[in-house]
Amino acid sequence: MVTESRAVAALRFFLVALFGVLVFFETVSLPGQFAHMAKESPEDAYLRWPATIVSIFWVVCVQVVIVATWKLLTRVRDDRIFSDESLKWVDVIVWAITAGWVVLAGVFLYVGFNASDPGLPLLLFLALVGVAVIGLLMVVMRALLRRATTLRTDMEAVI
Repeated sequence: MVTESRAVAALRFFLVALFGVLVFFETVSLPGQFAHMAKESPEDAYLRWPATIVSIFWVVCVQVVIVATWKLLTRVRDDRIFSDESLKWVDVIVWAITAGWVVLAGVFLYVGFNASDPGLPLLLFLALVGVAVIGLLMVVMRALLRRATTLRTDMEAVI
């Protein structure tokens, strides 16, 4: 069975790898992709900068979640997860997901009203529902952390 410390170490490794890939995406890949799109489809060139900005915003939202997760993992390692400080980092995750979801909803509405093919709006709707599920799951997890924190505080007061 994987121990908690090994799981935390593995998760940290993958968070660093993911963060590095996201930095590459936001600085090189996404701007280059949308510049190429503008050259190949001049009729859609007006979308280059809005698409670049929105895509980079989503990447930054994911990076904020990664940093907050890293902070929470540090608190797990130090056995300080059951505290109000941890709740603040969970709030950061919830707000980053919410911000990404709001922008995704705007993109969904824009594409939905302007699309001639239902494929992309359906894909965006799937992403919208998926991000909503993740965000709501984090809200539930925050409530569970709040309860566990209260129980631990009560137990420490008794002991």
